[in-house]
Amino acid sequence: MLFFTLAKAMNKSELRKKYKHKRSLLSKEEIEIKSIAIANQILKMDIWSYENYHIFLPIEHLNEVNTEFILHILQGKDKNIIISKSNFTDCSMKHYLLTDNTILKANKWGIPEPENGILIDSKSIDLVFVPLLAFDFKGNRVGYGKGFYDRFLTNVNPKKIIGLSFFPPEKTILDVTNTDKAMNSCVLPDEIFDFI
Repeated sequence: MLFFTLAKAMNKSELRKKYKHKRSLLSKEEIEIKSIAIANQILKMDIWSYENYHIFLPIEHLNEVNTEFILHILQGKDKNIIISKSNFTDCSMKHYLLTDNTILKANKWGIPEPENGILIDSKSIDLVFVPLLAFDFKGNRVGYGKGFYDRFLTNVNPKKIIGLSFFPPEKTILDVTNTDKAMNSCVLPDEIFDFI
């Protein structure tokens, strides 16, 4: 006789703790290998007709997906690459065109940000690659809890929202609200999940 145990559904706080721990166990080599695999999966996607692509730069000490490989793809396809600077007072973000002249500096939380550059109207952004800690089968994501990306995505309403994750989805996230912005897809090293 076989017994199956269903994983307990968790809320965002529990999932943050779980996936921060899971990511902390990854070696630098594993992160590089998985990040390259994610970039290779992205190459298979039908997302290359847009002009303006927003991407996050990884917080290295939190073992985020290394987006350097996706940056190279975007540069090779001659796309406009947009990165952000966060305002922790009001949890807003300003967006800048990434160029050869952009100076990047890590802020006190370890987030690489532009010190200078050409400000971009967020409404012109077509596609956003979003960071996450966890996600579910409906395309809901769990971030760090400050709401930067949910506010940004609601204001911008891009054509595509694509998450990047080292780990497969949870069945459900218990405390999703109507202010949470679902993803269209989430890319893993060995699979792509499409939602809407």
